[in-house]
Amino acid sequence: MSNTILPRSFYERDTLCVAKDLLGKVLKFADYSGVINEVEAYIGQADSACHAVRGYTTRTAVMFGAAGFSYVYLIYGIHHCLNIVTEREGFPAAVLIRGIDLYRPVHLSLDGPGKLCKKLNITKKNNQMNLTQCHDFCIYDSSIQLEYIATSRIGIRVSTDKLWRFKII
Repeated sequence: MSNTILPRSFYERDTLCVAKDLLGKVLKFADYSGVINEVEAYIGQADSACHAVRGYTTRTAVMFGAAGFSYVYLIYGIHHCLNIVTEREGFPAAVLIRGIDLYRPVHLSLDGPGKLCKKLNITKKNNQMNLTQCHDFCIYDSSIQLEYIATSRIGIRVSTDKLWRFKII
């Protein structure tokens, strides 16, 4: 595993490119490390499945900020979800981390954003954290390149025609 943290410039690109390029990278949180194997893209106010569709709110403020920050929220009142803000400041976009193959401290496949956050203990207290500076919560570069498929996003009722979910096969 590389110990090179992905720089802000990695995240300041087109969200679909960032999403695809996150596959095979290593998510590091506290004592946990795992290879990202599934993501979903949410892009701007024109994307009716994006939280920012209704504009700037306290909840979505981080999405309108600088790229490379965590956006952690609670769904259904029980599951936390980890996203990474992308693109330029003022344009709300993010990539949801849906799954990882955990390899430290144990080998375990974490499929689903709620299961991932629960196992790693990622909560709303980890919202708005700069993932480009801290080795305790970041994404490391990796030369791993795996084949993936593009499918519809999961768990949404709108914009289901967009093939913005990417999963390693």
